[in-house]
Amino acid sequence: MKPYMFLLMFLKSYIAFGQSDFPYQLPHKNILDLADVKPAPSVRISYDGKKAVLSYRNNYKSIEELCEKEVRLAGMRINPVLNISSRMTYFTDLKILDIQSGKETPVAGLPDKARLAHLVWAPDHSKMALTNTTDTGVELWVLDIKEAKARKLTEAHLNANQGTPYVWMKDGSALLCMKVPADRKPLYDTDATIPTGPVISENEGQKAQNRTYQDLLQNPLDEFNFEQLMRSEIHKVDLTGKSRVFLKADMWRGLSFSPDGNYLMVSRMKKPFSYLVPAGRFPMEIAVYDTQAKQIKILADIPLTEELPKGFMAVRKGPRQFEWRADENAVVAYVEALDDGDPAKETEYRDAVFQWKAPFTEKPDLLVKTKYRYSGITWGKSDLAIVYENWWNTRTIRTLFFNPSQPETAPRLFNERNSQDKYADPGIFVTERNDRGTYTLAIEDGSAFMIGDGYRPEGKFPFVDRYELQTFDKERIYESKETNRLEDIISALDVKQRLFLTRLESKNEYPDLYIRDLKNDKISRVTMNENPFRVLNEVHKEVIRYRRDDGVELSATLYLPVGYDKEKKEKMPMIMWAYPTEFKDKNSAGQVTANANEFTFPGYGSPLFWLNRGYVVLDDASFPIVGEGDKEPNDTFIPQLVANAKAAIDAVDALGYIDRTRVAVGGHSYGAFMTANLLTHSDLFAAGIARSGAYNRTLTPFGFQSEERNYWEAPQVYNDMSPFQHADKMKTPILLIHGEADNNSGTFPMQSERYFNALKGLGATARLVILPKESHGYAARESIMHMLWEQDQWLEKHVKNKKTEIQP
Repeated sequence: MKPYMFLLMFLKSYIAFGQSDFPYQLPHKNILDLADVKPAPSVRISYDGKKAVLSYRNNYKSIEELCEKEVRLAGMRINPVLNISSRMTYFTDLKILDIQSGKETPVAGLPDKARLAHLVWAPDHSKMALTNTTDTGVELWVLDIKEAKARKLTEAHLNANQGTPYVWMKDGSALLCMKVPADRKPLYDTDATIPTGPVISENEGQKAQNRTYQDLLQNPLDEFNFEQLMRSEIHKVDLTGKSRVFLKADMWRGLSFSPDGNYLMVSRMKKPFSYLVPAGRFPMEIAVYDTQAKQIKILADIPLTEELPKGFMAVRKGPRQFEWRADENAVVAYVEALDDGDPAKETEYRDAVFQWKAPFTEKPDLLVKTKYRYSGITWGKSDLAIVYENWWNTRTIRTLFFNPSQPETAPRLFNERNSQDKYADPGIFVTERNDRGTYTLAIEDGSAFMIGDGYRPEGKFPFVDRYELQTFDKERIYESKETNRLEDIISALDVKQRLFLTRLESKNEYPDLYIRDLKNDKISRVTMNENPFRVLNEVHKEVIRYRRDDGVELSATLYLPVGYDKEKKEKMPMIMWAYPTEFKDKNSAGQVTANANEFTFPGYGSPLFWLNRGYVVLDDASFPIVGEGDKEPNDTFIPQLVANAKAAIDAVDALGYIDRTRVAVGGHSYGAFMTANLLTHSDLFAAGIARSGAYNRTLTPFGFQSEERNYWEAPQVYNDMSPFQHADKMKTPILLIHGEADNNSGTFPMQSERYFNALKGLGATARLVILPKESHGYAARESIMHMLWEQDQWLEKHVKNKKTEIQP
């Protein structure tokens, strides 16, 4: 053999098995036809239920969009050229829907190649503000609902790096907008800048047990760039486009008008920054201004929060969660921990809620104390409000009524339950728009209303209940009777007229919005969405129930492939898709929330595409991990994981639909972690697909998912649960897919890279696919189509056409 022939063969081998420049692929046509459809519009309904804005978008971004300039700073991803999130999803077109007639009117005046975002109703819902992103920046536009016309208010100078860059004045005559300041300095190119010294971090005995955050600041140049991108001038822009400076340039973060419109609460980010935590924990000043930009009062000066006590219920010391009372003209409410934010401290009360009345010359008043950690308030009126509290460790949530005018009066307990007990969930209280344009508890003749999901063993039957506020006596005024469709009650449009916005769908009917008139027992359709997945209409679908060996009730949604003959019962390959969930009791773990009437929707990450490729699909299979009493769920994670999988396969196999030697398992994120563990610790599967997972728990040493203990407190648990530590046991083919720019806490791309290297070094059958520019979820059409191609190729080779080993 000639030397150059050997070299060519070596290069060919390297290209086939090494890290090659592999072009994006398209999946099989049966998958492509389902994946490449235009999504239904988003719907924003006016408060009176007469008009709606329909917002249209493309299904996917392009890889070119993902390749636009991006900086990753303090947990944020920003396009520094355009001054907006680099991961923003844009709308491309708008229509106005007249709900009574059903007439849709295209919005005139929109720009060519529109990239619309941040749609916000004006206070009276006669207009809507929105942004348009051009090649140079972000513009402010306004949409007249009655005229169905849009027009530009500002040039492309808005600063949307922190989110929606404006707020409406309460009278709707103008908006306060964040604009890029004229004195912004050029950013450093951190990749091209020569370092002047090392980056040093130091700790002097403090405990800072933080999660493994991504995209943190790393050096002084990052700090400089971050400050420049955060700085904005606040301009007042009227509806003619006339603009004037309202507040000079600073790191303004949030704007919120009081219900009466006379005061503006403003948050301002401050230094020092941190290399350990994201921007949400940087120092912050909360202040109130009047409508002439005069500072009235600094409400709080919040320091940098790098250290927190251990536990999911830990919060920082000092005031937090500032908001305007929705039922008062200008009263600020906030919360403060009574246990120093430390869940390990034994105290009678965990939090206290205070109010501070404008003009803030008096001291704040105590409103209510909570037994557990505060989680929100529904404001009603001067003598009535509802406070919510929870304690994650016991999965306890409580709802209590209290009198804001009489803080000395003990709150009345309305409900206390396990947060994971879906069958016992009473629902959420109905609110309605008041004269101030805010939303408060809907009260009628001394009664309040609740909308509930209505989960029970035989299905989902949403309801509306009426509660007498003195006795809490309940009257059910509506309960869904739908048995062939799935209903979700979204909100109340008019409590007095008993008009509720609801969504209805079925296995083959795309979800649509309806207005349900409870007084007249009528229902009218609002949207008219088409089903783009009609090839799946004849697919058999059912929710199956089965038990684990230890008696825990389980369920999953079973689909049979397109064209499957149930009479012949040919044994087919199967894909099982799941995501583990931790529970503190078996009863909650066994509750069924899946519904066979849910529309069959193959989202980009779904296994349902393979119904059109000859596979049985078991979707949303129950994978509870239970730890009752003093036991933690993860203490027996692996045995429970395997037991869940075995029970699911046994259940489908008993129905006669599958060849149990040709079963694949897959999942995303924690589902990928599940997949790797199942392939490692069982012989139940022919292959697996693991997307964007974490496989070495020692790299997330201060907790992960629902695990509060750190690595040094439970090293055996961390090691037992880590597929990386057991890579030598892997004997089943595994496909690893990961976004190159994964920003999720704990799932660094390195997790997949190192795991693949271990598997490769130990001789396992594995393939690693890194999707350029993609985050934890994938966005570009090129990436998603290639992902589907990879999964299809893997399943065809290792599952459907799996080679049968010849027994000696």
